[in-house]
Amino acid sequence: MSDEATPVSVLMGEIRQFAEVRGWEPYHSPKNLVMALASEVGELCDLFRWLTPEESRELVRDPERRTAVADEIADVANIVLLLSLHTGIDLTTAIREKMVKNAKKYPAPGGAETGLPS
Repeated sequence: MSDEATPVSVLMGEIRQFAEVRGWEPYHSPKNLVMALASEVGELCDLFRWLTPEESRELVRDPERRTAVADEIADVANIVLLLSLHTGIDLTTAIREKMVKNAKKYPAPGGAETGLPS
């Protein structure tokens, strides 16, 4: 796979196939996926625990530690995508709808544009 942007639908298909060939599908209930998500977020948090804001910025500049952060972010994203698949929630639609809600809840200062696609 190239470094170019990959559509979420392509990633979801790849993640689904990865799980299917390993026989993991029966274990991917929404409850189990949420529990796995919490675990993976905990692993990501562990990389940054007790760091100052500047130390956290330095951490991601170090190639080896940056790779560890990237691995954990990927684990979190994989499980979010699986959860989307197994709940039938279209992630793109859900994010866009939530951005609209957030724009209303947290208006930009001075009446600036929301930055949302029209």
